[in-house]
Amino acid sequence: MLNASATTTQSSGATFFRARIGSLLAFLPLGVWSVVHIWNNLSAFQGADAWEKSVTSYAHPAAQVITAIVVLLPLVIHTIWGIGRLLSARPNNVRYGFYTNLKYAIQRLSAIGLLGFLGAHLWLAMIRPRFVEGHAEKFADISHEMHFHTPTLVVYVLGVLGVAYHLANGLHTFAMGWGVVASKRALKKLEWVILGFFVLLLLMGWGAVYALYSAGA
Repeated sequence: MLNASATTTQSSGATFFRARIGSLLAFLPLGVWSVVHIWNNLSAFQGADAWEKSVTSYAHPAAQVITAIVVLLPLVIHTIWGIGRLLSARPNNVRYGFYTNLKYAIQRLSAIGLLGFLGAHLWLAMIRPRFVEGHAEKFADISHEMHFHTPTLVVYVLGVLGVAYHLANGLHTFAMGWGVVASKRALKKLEWVILGFFVLLLLMGWGAVYALYSAGA
């Protein structure tokens, strides 16, 4: 009995630790980098040179490598952790139609959509241009695809929506999980802050998509 109890305690501790690490990586550096990346894409309103300087250019080759490590490694770890949670999740929205349950279900659905979106985005925006074609992604290429290839436009519109919701709701979960907020009053205020953050991030992302779409004409 003691051995079984110790094993259960160790398993619970490992699960708790993985959840905290997964949550932390989602916030920093992934969350912060995502906001900065979306903000940089708004430079599409200023034209090709400004966008390429903000989004695809690096002051030094080492900066590109460091950025890839700082972003892609946590992304892989968070994705593996997230897939594990998806496989173990047992939604009960039909039985318990609570608001929090609805947010939980949407968070999981957005995660599934983001797997496809990020895979396509990484291939089109980084892997294919840099490692297959031998150059950074060109403004003319992405703006042309955004304007004349409807599936690309739809994927980015829905992808930005998924990123905005997943990041905003993840920030809410992070704040609760790490004890940043605890009281009901603080949680209610946090809900409005998160909603504002979601709307702001969504408008920024869709604004960047619109700028690229318009430039493609």
